[in-house]
Amino acid sequence: MALSLHQVSAGDYWTDGGAMLGVLPRAIWGKIVLTDERHRKNLALNLLLIFAEGRVILVDTGLGNRLTDKQRDIYRPSSFLLPASLAELGIRDRDVTDVVLTHLHFDHAGGIITGFGDQDRLTFPKARHWIQKTEWETAKNPDGMNRAAYNFEQQLALLEESGRFELIEGQAEIAPGVTLTHTGGHTAGSQIVEVQTPSAFYIYPADIIPTFFHTALAVTSAYDVCRTDTCAAKQYIYKQLKEKQGILLLNHDLQRWEVPVADLRV
Repeated sequence: MALSLHQVSAGDYWTDGGAMLGVLPRAIWGKIVLTDERHRKNLALNLLLIFAEGRVILVDTGLGNRLTDKQRDIYRPSSFLLPASLAELGIRDRDVTDVVLTHLHFDHAGGIITGFGDQDRLTFPKARHWIQKTEWETAKNPDGMNRAAYNFEQQLALLEESGRFELIEGQAEIAPGVTLTHTGGHTAGSQIVEVQTPSAFYIYPADIIPTFFHTALAVTSAYDVCRTDTCAAKQYIYKQLKEKQGILLLNHDLQRWEVPVADLRV
């Protein structure tokens, strides 16, 4: 089977508009971006599904169905749509062979585990989960700056117990044409996904470039732990896209999923 890509929705949620748009002043985005009465911006949860020579590779997992009441109040999430979205493509949980986690924040890693009443199980019980070693270690032993961003016991302890994860360092080709590249920036262990199909080249940058607003080099989320690394990651991404006339895939944008490099002012 030739390499092919599909957009998969895990739903949506709302987060603070100022934090999401970081250094971009509200005077610029406030009249353009829809926010609710608590100044929250709606974000899509656009995941990437890759079919690659007998492999079914899912990139990120969305929020899951195990949010606390406090999280539901803060983030106003939709229903967890990932299982239904995969089913529309004929994919069951046991069909997924690999799960790539771009990073381990709850809106990307929450769907690793699904709650069934009073029991929790791995959502994709047959899959290997690919994570940067730096990200895993940060999530397991967060410092003061990162403590609020991770909950290892809730999101990752069951995965650790199962042993169904692979820790990588730097860059790794996990299937022909599918490469994971460590960038840092948004988190210390953030990674992007580069995909070369027979007909096109794609980059899924996750929260390095979550929406079209963030395509500008200087615009970074306030959630990023290192703006310098995020900017360097964007420069790497744009260089790759220009050289290969590639396509950018936006994980949190409500209107745009595929953005050809020709549409980027870079």
